[in-house]
Amino acid sequence: METLLTIIHFCLCIFLIIVILLQAGKGADVGAAFGAGSSQALFGPRGAATFLNKITTFVAIGFMITSLSLVVISRKKASQSVFEKVAIPASAQPASEAAPIETPSTTPSSAPLTKPEEKK
Repeated sequence: METLLTIIHFCLCIFLIIVILLQAGKGADVGAAFGAGSSQALFGPRGAATFLNKITTFVAIGFMITSLSLVVISRKKASQSVFEKVAIPASAQPASEAAPIETPSTTPSSAPLTKPEEKK
């Protein structure tokens, strides 16, 4: 079920991108710049814009429905955290049993007593 819904979601996504890119901008008619003045004769003067708007609306609604459905399905499958599913390896030790950190054996007497001379 989830695989079929994912395939439908992917197809709707691609179709939505194509439908949006087919729409002409409101500011300038790009088709007229390339000599396609009669390109809207099939749908009428405003017919193509409203037809593409309706297709965009229906595809967007389908996209949102499949998105929400995929979220609901994935929430039902994830009953526990990912960290709870991972097994702890046997070689891992808890922090309380870790070996103590050794401190360096240098003493203050071995440190230089004077500052090194500054070069000018």
